[in-house]
Amino acid sequence: MNPHLAQLHPYPFEKLRQLFQGVTPNPNLREIKLSIGEPQHETPAFIKEALSAGLGGLANYPTTLGIPALRTAIAAWIARRYGIAGVNPDSEIIPVNGSREALFAFAQTVIDPSRGYVPLVVSPNPFYQIYEGAAYLAGAEPCFLNTLPENGFAFDYASLSEEEWRRVQLFYVCSPGNPTGKVLNLDDWKQLFALSDKYGFVIASDECYSEIFFDEANPPLGGLQAAKLLGRGFERIVMFSSLSKRSNVPGMRSGFVAGDAEVIKKFLLYRTYHGGAMNPAVQAASVAAWNDEAHVRENRRQYTEKFAAVTPLLADALGATLPDASFYLWVRTPSGMADTDFARQLLAAYNVVVLPGSYLAREAHGVNPGAGFVRIALVAPLADCVEATERIRSFISQL
Repeated sequence: MNPHLAQLHPYPFEKLRQLFQGVTPNPNLREIKLSIGEPQHETPAFIKEALSAGLGGLANYPTTLGIPALRTAIAAWIARRYGIAGVNPDSEIIPVNGSREALFAFAQTVIDPSRGYVPLVVSPNPFYQIYEGAAYLAGAEPCFLNTLPENGFAFDYASLSEEEWRRVQLFYVCSPGNPTGKVLNLDDWKQLFALSDKYGFVIASDECYSEIFFDEANPPLGGLQAAKLLGRGFERIVMFSSLSKRSNVPGMRSGFVAGDAEVIKKFLLYRTYHGGAMNPAVQAASVAAWNDEAHVRENRRQYTEKFAAVTPLLADALGATLPDASFYLWVRTPSGMADTDFARQLLAAYNVVVLPGSYLAREAHGVNPGAGFVRIALVAPLADCVEATERIRSFISQL
């Protein structure tokens, strides 16, 4: 068996299942689950209709590169959303089966283990655990940069030595961030691009939360957009996007990668062998989804309404503040209480499920930056989010 499999940590939700063993939730209260980032808004009817209308495509093998109509729709969306005209749909875009599988597979393409040292894959900490698993299975070593509230969740680049920077081959960025909601600004990108130029690593920009934000006039900056604003090309940067959160279709597994044509060419070669072609019916539905913005604005309106209702209620109890973007609240537990104890006791007393922050991070530079935090995903309906918040307030008042 592949020895790197032994390096993989249990997934956060497996840890949560083990944490809750032996806990009997309050039987007088129904469960409200705010632990997993699974959109629960209704899938737009026109997407389901396009999926059904595309079922005739099941009679054909799909190509890894996808149909031209889908790549063209994605290029047009990039132009509208980021003001980037001229992204080549034939050489700079590949449809993928959700950003998760692409983020994992990408490391297998980028990492070169033949250079006489163990490659490093850098990611934020806390982080999406796929980054770590991708590093291990590619024969690399994950390297974490703590993102802490004390410095605005910014990367502490100085925490890596010169020797470590020379070993970095891949750098995962998540903006808006999971779980912090942090959005990188143009200066952040300028600094990261300068490091990429100096050390030659590839940037994988995970932007799956890019369409969940609160100010229609101020959408989050994207990695390719930052490159263009700084007068750069797409050298050594690839963005990953998804319809799951944007269009409420997590079960459809549809997204794309776009960026550096040379990197995309190698990734396409890898995926041709990997078997990553997208279902033809899903491609048809994806064309419809990328071509429409009205449902995305409505989706944002619902999240904005939930944050407006919930954040003030948790501000005094947990110090909650509105994130830059995404649908998570990242909050400290009260009175130094362990995040695992908080989650376990909250379930027992009030049947609300949240995710301990320590499960989303690793100890690095002497600290686990997720310890003492919980992630609250405001994905449930508004009434459920408000009720869960009131339960959390009652729980805290009794501590």
